[in-house]
Amino acid sequence: MTTADRIHALDSSFVLLAREGSDSVELLTGEIVDVTNLADIPLGTGDERREVFSLVPYRQVRERGFEAQDDGAPLRCLIVDEHLHLPADEVRAALPADPIPLQDGGFDLSDEEYATIVERVIADEIGRGEGANFVIRRDYTARIDTTVPDAERTAALTWFRALLEHERGAYWTFAVVTPGVVAVGASPEAHVVAQGGVVTMNPISGTFRHPAGGSTTAALGEFLSSTKETEELFMVVDEELKMMSAVCSDGGRITGPHLKQMSRLTHTEYMLRGTSRLDPRDILRETMFAPTVTGSPMQNACTVIRRHERKPRGYYSGVAALFTPNDAGGHDLDAPILIRTVYLKDGEVSVPVGATLVRHSDPAGEVGETHGKAAGVLGAIGAVARDTAAEAREDADAPGSGATPADDPAIQALLASRNARLAEFWINPQDGGTEASATAPFAGRTAVVVDAEDRFTTMLAHQLRHLGLEVRIQPWAEADDAEIDAADLLIAGPGPGDPSDDSSPRIARMRALVARRRESARPLLAVCLSHQILADSLGIELAPLAGPHQGLQKAVPVFGEDASIGFYNTFTARVAPGTTEAGVAEVSADPVSGDVYALRGPAFASVQGHLESILSRDGMTTLERLVGHALQAR
Repeated sequence: MTTADRIHALDSSFVLLAREGSDSVELLTGEIVDVTNLADIPLGTGDERREVFSLVPYRQVRERGFEAQDDGAPLRCLIVDEHLHLPADEVRAALPADPIPLQDGGFDLSDEEYATIVERVIADEIGRGEGANFVIRRDYTARIDTTVPDAERTAALTWFRALLEHERGAYWTFAVVTPGVVAVGASPEAHVVAQGGVVTMNPISGTFRHPAGGSTTAALGEFLSSTKETEELFMVVDEELKMMSAVCSDGGRITGPHLKQMSRLTHTEYMLRGTSRLDPRDILRETMFAPTVTGSPMQNACTVIRRHERKPRGYYSGVAALFTPNDAGGHDLDAPILIRTVYLKDGEVSVPVGATLVRHSDPAGEVGETHGKAAGVLGAIGAVARDTAAEAREDADAPGSGATPADDPAIQALLASRNARLAEFWINPQDGGTEASATAPFAGRTAVVVDAEDRFTTMLAHQLRHLGLEVRIQPWAEADDAEIDAADLLIAGPGPGDPSDDSSPRIARMRALVARRRESARPLLAVCLSHQILADSLGIELAPLAGPHQGLQKAVPVFGEDASIGFYNTFTARVAPGTTEAGVAEVSADPVSGDVYALRGPAFASVQGHLESILSRDGMTTLERLVGHALQAR
């Protein structure tokens, strides 16, 4: 059967997939099965292993105990019976090319409504310590004419052809056609890949929209110099390192940054890699979903999305996942984020787009970003007029041509300079193994880390293990007092929110844990939110900052030594400038503002910043000092 015959014979259920760097288009066909949970994806075992393609909706994040509106979007699986690799040029030639007109197009939220939501999230969520960044989406909606035969299938094939011809730089270009669920897109971002025991994540953030006259070195340099864009990328790398530290024994190393160049947009990106023996379904569960399309910390981001978005997300910010049997007897995983995607159901077209809101966000600018992202998708599928002259320029400036502004030495130097701000711990290879652990400074000691709803605790636990400690993480609501009492060290962890909030069960539980530990005179390290709680118990004033320190790097004094540390706080403990003691505690504070950066006393220490963050260049050194002080009493 020819390629054209295969394309023309496609019926109600199939996947077309073009992966980055490949000159073929993959065709997957088989039986459709909807399942309830990721663990139910029918991979099979032994000789019965099957290849499975899955569409994972956003609502599956409830498997992690996080909030999501439930729209019933199915966790859809295609059990692959046939997987073909067809020549890309033959596939393109066989696909329909006539444009599919859109009717009644426009955003479901007006620009004014969206700007108001942006303002509210910055003020009420970021401004009150609920998190560092949040992605709020709006949808461009339209209709197609469904009176023509096979309207949705034809539209999907037409749009897939348009993406193959006009979109470059996508990680996956795909068309998924199943009963009631049709999705066509060009995702730039591999959320998580697991292959041969190596897990890779690819956080992409920052959006440079190519000017009408084409990209220039000056314009790209201005984008790379933006504080907002730089901090936005660092924050999502931190958030994905939390996930990597949860699924990888070595916590994950970062490489980059790189420029991700597409036809109309350029992004900045890092690559994170680590090793894991987990089932790929478990890896996928622990990494739901990308902070680039949700926010951080992840759990609270889901709560904020639930609070401010007016309708469920469907598949937006979920993933497409291909599970393929490997030679080791398991499955490899390839799972890009479902963004830059058009959805079609009963003739209704939806293009969800979102903007990442941070403390520097300008509402008008975020409105413009959603317009740019929607226009990029609509232009790519041919639903709106393309700038053919701009496309020609972009093709001439394609990566590797030597002509792109990204190849300019000044741009490469500006990009590389970002790593000078980052912690070497997460960039350089680490010594590991039993021999290294046996000689680590705190070898043989045990620790319990209590998670107050910020998975920075996974990164912190990885660093503590590197220092020789045997570490367990316990969620605040499940923390076992007996196990905590038995541990050589309690780390009361970070979390979102106001430390003075008397209505929060989470804050109350963290207060009780800190008080219980101090009363027992057993070693305690308190971080961020818990640092503030400890300070309050010592009679130190708590106050909101004039502006949130979310994703902010500062050089601060920590008991006689300056340390470069990353901060994610909206509240602070504060003393009169020059204060060095508060009761039994020694205080290390800002000499001008009196903001307390660290405390230490009998069997306890605390720190306001996140020593585990990639922004903490002196994180490991400072962590070792503070843990050493807390354990000294024992």
